[in-house]
Amino acid sequence: MSSLSQPEVISLGCRLNIAESETIRTLLGDRDVVVVNSCAVTNTAVKQTRAAIRRARRARPGAMLAVTGCAAQIDPAGFAAMPEVDRVIGNSDKLMPEAWRALDALIVRDMTRVTEIAPHLAVATDQSRAFVEVQNGCDHRCTFCAIPFGRGPSRSAPAGAVIEAIEQAVAAGKNEVVLTGVDLTSYGADLPGQPTLGSLVERVLARTALPRLRLSSIDAPEIDDRLFALLTQEARLMPHLHLSLQAGDDIILKRMKRRHARADAVRLVERLKTARPAIAIGADLIAGFPTEDAAMAANSLALIDDCDIVHAHIFPYSPRAGTPAARMPQVAPELRRERAAQLRAAAARRKASWLTSLVGTTQHVLVEAPGDRGHTTNFADLALDRSHPIGSVVDVTVTTTNIRHPRGSGDPAPALSTSRHGEEMGPRFRGGDEERKIATTA
Repeated sequence: MSSLSQPEVISLGCRLNIAESETIRTLLGDRDVVVVNSCAVTNTAVKQTRAAIRRARRARPGAMLAVTGCAAQIDPAGFAAMPEVDRVIGNSDKLMPEAWRALDALIVRDMTRVTEIAPHLAVATDQSRAFVEVQNGCDHRCTFCAIPFGRGPSRSAPAGAVIEAIEQAVAAGKNEVVLTGVDLTSYGADLPGQPTLGSLVERVLARTALPRLRLSSIDAPEIDDRLFALLTQEARLMPHLHLSLQAGDDIILKRMKRRHARADAVRLVERLKTARPAIAIGADLIAGFPTEDAAMAANSLALIDDCDIVHAHIFPYSPRAGTPAARMPQVAPELRRERAAQLRAAAARRKASWLTSLVGTTQHVLVEAPGDRGHTTNFADLALDRSHPIGSVVDVTVTTTNIRHPRGSGDPAPALSTSRHGEEMGPRFRGGDEERKIATTA
């Protein structure tokens, strides 16, 4: 079959989207169709979605072009009106085989009425690690966030299905699995018996031979004693924790409708690093949230040092239509960008100092494509002195020459990169040095 008639899925945004794209690809058969799996986390992400649609249509003028994902769920009419688009399929149906067999131009349901996770558990596999969706949706209503409108209420995958997916990944030779979700630490509240994320992690480690388990972004207030103990005592749970902090000023946190105070975040990190000094902290931070003044911005800037944030993910605030924050007094766009640049510079300095502290230590590195690089357990990016089998774990002594310094630490700009199915899609997931990307599977 010609590559121009093979199904193609273009993913924007988070690793959960990429995991779901892998599942969508398996549902498309051999049809001549292009699917754009959209992101709505920022206005820039929506613009990237529209640009990706136009490029896809130019590249595949004869293919059916369908749009799905959060941006399509939130604004189905807007995407259906694009002349390049043939179909719009909402998040509620994008993992349903019947949706891809149908010919309806618009299949979008009210996400607030969706109460179960899709029967096809989303699993993405690059050449080094696997990403397993264990949770979807969010019950919280942060004032800046439109994602609950795109993802619906929180719902969890049964532990048995998660364990089965991980066992399959291990059988396929994977040494590392990342558990993903929209609000990962809310896992289990909708399941019988209300199991927690900590109990799921315990079951995964007890029932599988997986060497390395990693968590994607989690919410600090929901780290209970069980999960804390696992994060600090379980060697197979990676010492790399990405926290959804968003700001370092108490007034801004209240206006964001976050559920923690600045002191809570600082105290949590102190406890984590006291119990497990090797743990590396990542965090999401928003620059220029509405009403933020210079003193409030300084508090967020200081949080990078106070919480020892070495994997920073920085967003300039982006007003999303329909959210309470969009109706608040806005910070000027140029000042948002300036404050984001200050946060990124501070994050880069903190990361450089942390990487230097690793020099002389021996680290266990998961080898990534093309075989001459990889990430440590705490997600330091290292170059290797020779090629190794992709997906293997090798011991590496850190030197000043094998540290791979990021080009723009903390910069989440939606850089575009494309990979074909079966090739490395990169190590980035929500957290760390994530760049929002387009990954293509075909």
